[in-house]
Amino acid sequence: MKDTLLSIIAFPKDLRKVDRSDLPQLAKELREFIINIVAVKEGHLGASLGVVELTIALHYVFNTPEDILVWDVGHQAYGHKILTGRKDIFHTNRQLGGISGFPKRKESKYDTFGVGHSSTAISATLGMAIAAQLKGNKKRQHIAVVGDASIASGMAFEALNHAGVTQTNLLVILNDNAIGIDPSVGALKDYLTKVTLDGAPDSDNIFEALNFNYSGPVDGHDLDQLITELERLKNVEGPKLLHVITKKGKGLRQAEEDQVKYHSPGKFDAKTGDLLPKQSEGLPPKFQDVFGKTLVELAANNDRIMGITPAMPTGSSLKYMMERFPDRAFDVGIAEQHAVTLAAGLATQGMIVYCNVYSTFLQRAYDQVIHDVCLQKLPVIFCLDRAGLVGEDGATHHGIFDLAYLRCIPNLSIFAPRNAIELRNILYTVQLGLENPIAIRYPRGRGKLLDWETPFSSIEMGKGVCLKNGEDIALLSLGTIAYTIIETIEELEKGTQTRVAHYDLRFLKPLDEVLLHEIFASHSTIITVEDGVAKGGFGSAIAEFAAAHNYKNTIDVIGIPDVFPEHGSVSQLQELTGISKEAIITTLKKHL
Repeated sequence: MKDTLLSIIAFPKDLRKVDRSDLPQLAKELREFIINIVAVKEGHLGASLGVVELTIALHYVFNTPEDILVWDVGHQAYGHKILTGRKDIFHTNRQLGGISGFPKRKESKYDTFGVGHSSTAISATLGMAIAAQLKGNKKRQHIAVVGDASIASGMAFEALNHAGVTQTNLLVILNDNAIGIDPSVGALKDYLTKVTLDGAPDSDNIFEALNFNYSGPVDGHDLDQLITELERLKNVEGPKLLHVITKKGKGLRQAEEDQVKYHSPGKFDAKTGDLLPKQSEGLPPKFQDVFGKTLVELAANNDRIMGITPAMPTGSSLKYMMERFPDRAFDVGIAEQHAVTLAAGLATQGMIVYCNVYSTFLQRAYDQVIHDVCLQKLPVIFCLDRAGLVGEDGATHHGIFDLAYLRCIPNLSIFAPRNAIELRNILYTVQLGLENPIAIRYPRGRGKLLDWETPFSSIEMGKGVCLKNGEDIALLSLGTIAYTIIETIEELEKGTQTRVAHYDLRFLKPLDEVLLHEIFASHSTIITVEDGVAKGGFGSAIAEFAAAHNYKNTIDVIGIPDVFPEHGSVSQLQELTGISKEAIITTLKKHL
């Protein structure tokens, strides 16, 4: 990095010494820096490329970190991290022990709010602005950068609604590029689509109606225009919104042309931009593809089947049904609460609704799950993708709480398929007729089975299975972690006397109590293994069963401890959280 502008910039104070006319060169260097590292180390690419000029302008104009800058979601904050003291360690991004892929308060004073889920920035920034107002700090600026997909979320609108009746020193930057992870949807998107650099439509401006001082749109890749407008807005009182139009993936042709794929492209050639080939031939399918393709197969024979996803049609593979049956499959945008209650409304009319939500995002609709679905016994089918540890996205994205937060809700069944065939069969079973809602959880990534498109067969609700007989110890599992246990037992025994049994309970709720009575009667030690939090999850349910029936067996619970696991590969995190094969062997040896 010798003889470059970026090489002499460690912090924003260094940036502010750069001549304004040299900033476009800095933008070019910053873009190349991001491309070169993400090409090798992987991560979120397109969003950060799209805000390079905006990032430079914000840190150039505002006195960060005294002036507070909050990035919504954080996919777009790579340039921010590089310019705020983390350039030399940016290559550790999303790796175990390295920096987080999202802004994180304990990582830097420039990361003023921890993010990862969308649409939180305006609320958080407004809170900071109100605090400054109460403390008599009239100089501090408060800036929230929000994308056009995120601003359409209910929480963002709640914050705008409140902010509009305050006189806080708040600036909302609307980064409008018509796409989040997938293309933005909804009526607000339609309105923004009509807004061009030549002006806005004649109809009333929605932001001005909320008492915001609206300005723009401005070209988000024109540094001079950005800086001029930001300097002006520093002296405008009250809540303000600057509409900035950018292009996601700016500066890398492929990322501009295929914005969905290059949101998080994996490894690619930094010079050409071409993705490096991934070996997929002969590999088992991803669980989301099993879901998506099976749903299309079922929907072709059942016209009451509907699909819903909040802004993740590609990631969840609901895109297959959206392409085949566009009138019966909906991307509702970043609106998990709406997705759940929309599903409830459809269910009241006899529709069979598969509501596909990432496990970590269903947390955002917890009240709706309880109040709108389970309380009313509406048979919504929740398909929880990305359950368990998800890897490099880290603490904000792990799907480790669902078993614990769902099993306490009355009227809700919970099923975790061991493999792709079981996922396929439960998706088939539930459309045959349900009295109550059900949650089906499955992990990110590929399963183990190649031959998975087998004829459908129904699954008996609330029934577990014995995978292996044994005399002394019973290992109980739920979901795909069964394969870790199978490997564990094989390695531990290696032809010796069979002492360890293995049961896949399949249902956390209702528990197979008939099978559990047999297990407790025939094994002195019970070990439960789960890829969710140990407190309140699967193991807790088994311990409660034992207490209710006065069993005195030894019970050992293996699950994720009472911490927020950081980012790293799934195998690294399994080892750190004590749910790896080696950790299970250690526990087993204590009892053998």
